[in-house]
Amino acid sequence: MTMMMKHDEDKASDAGCRLIIILLCNKLCQALIPATPSEQTRRAITSTRDTISKIREANKPPRIYVDYLIPLPAETSDADIDPWPGGLSQQYPYAEDILREILAGVVEDSTPDKCSSQIISASDCCGLFIQESPNSPELDVAALLFPGPDQFDQMKQIEEMVGPKRTLLVFNRQFKRADDFGFFKKKEAQATLDKYQWAFAFQEIACRGEDVKLVFEQSVGWKASLIDENGKEIDIMDDTWDVSLRPDYLELEKKINEVLPEPLWMRKMQEVQEKGLKFQRKQ
Repeated sequence: MTMMMKHDEDKASDAGCRLIIILLCNKLCQALIPATPSEQTRRAITSTRDTISKIREANKPPRIYVDYLIPLPAETSDADIDPWPGGLSQQYPYAEDILREILAGVVEDSTPDKCSSQIISASDCCGLFIQESPNSPELDVAALLFPGPDQFDQMKQIEEMVGPKRTLLVFNRQFKRADDFGFFKKKEAQATLDKYQWAFAFQEIACRGEDVKLVFEQSVGWKASLIDENGKEIDIMDDTWDVSLRPDYLELEKKINEVLPEPLWMRKMQEVQEKGLKFQRKQ
């Protein structure tokens, strides 16, 4: 009897250990930046659904931002100065496919064929997409692709059309702050932008000459990573930062100085001194 009880305790202990390991692995994986476009899409869908649910629980109109890092075209090479020479018009078909996939994943039980679209501005490459829900019209999701300051009036009209129950998603916005809308519309724009919150973001910026990636997910908030010259990912988040707020540039710069005191150019010079120029190195 005692041996059986001990065996059961061991099994329970093993199960508990396995659960802890799984949770730790999940947390570790979640902390990394998306490694592939498909992973970015999956995480964008999950975070967007979580955000919409959270907003609905608060009984507020779902108004959300999604910033998606669009993969470069397959024909892009390292020699290309600008991988998108055609600007938004070149990016649009890629972004449209991505947005349609995300919308189909966000709206439960819906399918890609239930997504309708129309061009809001051909010159500014702005489009409107509506993913219909088979369960309830209130669960439909409308999305604006590449809206900019010039589409402010259309944004207001679309928001009124969507109503307080349905979700309005702004995908890869072409504005950052109310000032972008001009002096006369600044106050009105701020009132509109205050309604929105982040659902998902995967952004890249240059900070102190370093390649920095910023990610927002509803489950963990904002994260910041640095990709060094060897492709290694380095966490540059500070424990004192509020993860509900996007990291400030100056805070990031200060943290990078702590983590990597030597700037990139200096590290490159040291590499040349140690290994010589690349064309002189033996393969």
